[in-house]
Amino acid sequence: MERTNGTANDHETYSLNERLIQPTQRSYDDERAVNEGIHLASLLEKKRLWLRNAIVNAMFIASWFFFAMLLSVYNKWMFSANHYGFPAPLFVTTMHMWIQFILAAVLRYAWPRTFRPAHKPSRKDYATKAAPTAVATGLDIGLSNLSLKTITLSFYTMCKSSSLIFVLFFAFLFRLETFSWRLVAVIFLIFAGVLLMVATEAEFLLQGFILVISASALGGLRWSLTQVLLKSKKIGFDNPAATIFWLAPSMGITLGIVSLALENWPSIFRGPFFLGRLKTLETTLYMTAPGIVAFCMVLSEYYIIQRAGVVPMSIAGIAKEVSTILVSAWFFGDKLTLLNAVGVSITVCGIGLFTHHKYRKSIDSSVPLDAHGNAITDDNETDGPEDYAHPEETIRLTSSQDDEDLLTEVRWQRRVSSLRVEL
Repeated sequence: MERTNGTANDHETYSLNERLIQPTQRSYDDERAVNEGIHLASLLEKKRLWLRNAIVNAMFIASWFFFAMLLSVYNKWMFSANHYGFPAPLFVTTMHMWIQFILAAVLRYAWPRTFRPAHKPSRKDYATKAAPTAVATGLDIGLSNLSLKTITLSFYTMCKSSSLIFVLFFAFLFRLETFSWRLVAVIFLIFAGVLLMVATEAEFLLQGFILVISASALGGLRWSLTQVLLKSKKIGFDNPAATIFWLAPSMGITLGIVSLALENWPSIFRGPFFLGRLKTLETTLYMTAPGIVAFCMVLSEYYIIQRAGVVPMSIAGIAKEVSTILVSAWFFGDKLTLLNAVGVSITVCGIGLFTHHKYRKSIDSSVPLDAHGNAITDDNETDGPEDYAHPEETIRLTSSQDDEDLLTEVRWQRRVSSLRVEL
């Protein structure tokens, strides 16, 4: 394959005259690719693309932080014995799942061109791809709540931080992330920092430990499965609102079953929260209205996963926890031990190293652009797991420059006929 350098913009423009296939086999779309100026991005273009996508991702992360903070304040008020004191958090979360389903349905009906993909899942696709994600979500939330009945909050936080390890494991397993020892080292550095950051004297209970570790593993599984679904254009999950629409009912049913098993529904409805019409209306409003906030938070989460991937989203979640600890220490006078302060420092360094790792992979990778300087996206996703790899913004990244160049050229030869480039 021959590449020719541009004269004005230093572009590396592909020449398709020496394709791996014979010239007589070129299709109309091959000529279209040449005429539309598809080329590999220069270093300056890759930096601009990375910065542009980083800004957009930061906006989604900021919205996620905002709605997550509102939901945390609501949860503290709704379930705290010193405030409203509602005794069934899983029941409320089940209600929120159905609110999310209704809101996603409204978006699909009101703006079908934006939020309603052309495809929809078959029964087999739903049973084999969507249902496992919903079940893993319900079990993650259910086991997390159940473990808190047997262990302290500090011990729960320490064990739950292992979810980052499981996220990375499943990302490697499903080929959402290219294996790299450097990435493994960075993730374990962040994990160690988080452990020190939340370290306290905590009593070890085997039963609670098993429950929370199982919840962490299921959490890593469900987020990885969610990213796989968000790449599934052929079954209509490539839009975050559509993903919520299809997943929320199964999540609601799963959580409802878990809630029914752990929380005494008859006692809830016979309790003081449903005495009289006015009190019932008040409780119903308090349970359902925050579902809108939950919907916005989950929508932001799905956009982050779709654009950046599950591992960066998990790192962003840890960054949120670090910010919360620092703000609490600064404004509210919460005391940090020396061990906690060291943990915060290590975690911040780990997050910085992770960001640098992703930046270098973005700069070192081969990025196909169109004539307008936009990254060419994959519009013809297939179902095989080999087609999934972790997308940094909209770019497929690998750790080896030579391997990436070879892989890009081979894929270009195979897929340029449909203007499809694996990113």
